Amino acid sequence: MSRVCYFTGRRTTAGRSIVRSGKAKKVGGIGLNIRGVSKRKFKPNIQRVRAVVDGAVVRINVSARAIKNGMVVKPPKRNWKPTQDAAN
Repeated sequence: MSRVCYFTGRRTTAGRSIVRSGKAKKVGGIGLNIRGVSKRKFKPNIQRVRAVVDGAVVRINVSARAIKNGMVVKPPKRNWKPTQDAAN
């Protein structure tokens, strides 16, 4: 599953993680030193939901932010119950 939001297009982005050591100057040290820089990934909070798209109910990958902002239209709840004949 690719981590891409159907509505906003949010996807995994690359970045860096910086490791520092030492004591900050404002607390009496000689300053922070960079000890290492490694690559990392920023992953969006992608959820797989059922939504109404173009009048049809489909499963799509959507970010949590799109769900909170109301971009996703959920399908109506089904209230189907078996008839008396089918239950027997």
